[in-house]
Amino acid sequence: MHSTHNFDDIRPYRNDELATVLARLLDDPDFNAMLKKLQTGEEALVQMKAAIKATKSIEDFQSNLVVPVINQILASSSNGLTMNGLDQLDKNQRYLYISNHRDIILDSALLNVKMHASGFSPTEIAIGSNLLIFPWINDLVRINRSFIVNRNIPVKQMLTSSKILSQYIRHMITNGNDSIWIAQREGRAKDGNDITQPGLLKMLNMSNATGFFQGFEELKIVPMAISYEIEPCGNEKVAELKKRQNDPNFQKTEKDDLLSMVSGLSNQKGRIHIQFGNQIDENVLHCIANEPGMNERLRLLAEHIDKEIYKNYRLFPNNYIAYDLYFKTAKYANRYSQEEKDSFVELTHKRLQLVNEDIEDSMVLWLKMYATPVCNFENCVSSEISATAI
Repeated sequence: MHSTHNFDDIRPYRNDELATVLARLLDDPDFNAMLKKLQTGEEALVQMKAAIKATKSIEDFQSNLVVPVINQILASSSNGLTMNGLDQLDKNQRYLYISNHRDIILDSALLNVKMHASGFSPTEIAIGSNLLIFPWINDLVRINRSFIVNRNIPVKQMLTSSKILSQYIRHMITNGNDSIWIAQREGRAKDGNDITQPGLLKMLNMSNATGFFQGFEELKIVPMAISYEIEPCGNEKVAELKKRQNDPNFQKTEKDDLLSMVSGLSNQKGRIHIQFGNQIDENVLHCIANEPGMNERLRLLAEHIDKEIYKNYRLFPNNYIAYDLYFKTAKYANRYSQEEKDSFVELTHKRLQLVNEDIEDSMVLWLKMYATPVCNFENCVSSEISATAI
């Protein structure tokens, strides 16, 4: 299904639009306040504004402004970023990376910084419209190769919006210049349980004018796992989970999302790892395509993506420590030292002091958040062993 839609309402900005958008940003008082927080001293701020004003292309904006800022964030709040699996990818090919989602900004930003350093073309990023709280955020993300996923719109509009989004993604993979990154679910995983929503795959299939196999094979889906040694917004996630437990009708505010963005950038993250799984190949798609019913096919495809993410998620000592503490066992005691355990417990207490909820219940949620990736890996491996035995 090839659309003649111009996608202007959702696509990233083009080079010919850049000068107008940058001028608008530099006139925005909220954007200027954000720049002031990023820079230390008036001289650095003046230099940053001059660099923005002088930027002539999207590529220059990312290379000269975004990449240095992200590297600065990594230097101040992490113990390094690593990435594996690029050797399986073709620099001249476009892929659809379906990724787990832990941090609002960093997941995709870190991917693009690493891809840039490795000589790969930039990746376009899906971002929910609910996060575009201020006009300057909308402008900034669309300069930075983001396209908009409309959220919180009437049901009648949602169907049309989903079709346009599906057409855009398929158009970019088949005819565009860049790969696409999209989260496996709406919103971040707050309990450590990375699950692909079949609704995402249903949306992708809306632009499919062929059969199940051909339509998904055309998208060249590569599952991707991003792992943080320390959850960037762990205490905020626990606080939200606790509030939802106490009040099923609890709704986050725009301020909550903005605070999470800021916290994710500034909080300590420890080591960070990005791992590409195997591209979903013909054998997998043929097998799934033989199943009766579209809903069952989408469920099985989502399950396959989940398994690729679980297998490729980097498990750190913190995950094993949390598992043993949560289940009151010593099953993984050989995966960490006493010093690492003491450090994690100290981190836990410090972060949970920031959660204004019952400390014991919060502790359970915190440990479960870190332990769940271990459980998912165990279940994934055991299911593969069972399938092999059969």
